[in-house]
Amino acid sequence: MTDPISDLLTRIRNALAVGKAEVVLPHSKLKAAIADILVARGYLLSATVAPAASHPGSDLKLGLRYRKPGQPAIMNVRRVSKPGARRYAHANALPRVLNGLGIAIVSTSQGLLTDGEARKRKLGGEVICEVY
Repeated sequence: MTDPISDLLTRIRNALAVGKAEVVLPHSKLKAAIADILVARGYLLSATVAPAASHPGSDLKLGLRYRKPGQPAIMNVRRVSKPGARRYAHANALPRVLNGLGIAIVSTSQGLLTDGEARKRKLGGEVICEVY
């Protein structure tokens, strides 16, 4: 796997498309940090780390959130900065997703932040993904 963040976002997108309650994927600190932001903003129900049964290491279990049956809380998720084309933005040039209704996750010198938090702290960085 060359891009674990794209894998995370694709697994979430696919699980929501078929109405799954949870998604399980290999754990990493970056994936867990992205999942924690999505839980805090109400896009996911839960994110827990559990020992893996089928491989060494641990798994990240994500509880998916639905507004109504068949209507996921995440309507769209898009990877912005890719391994072959990194996208960076200054604090005053961070994208506003759906005019503030969605979030962009930004990797800054102070860790992963949403676009709004990065603007408040006047930090720029790599724009990881957009969620709405």
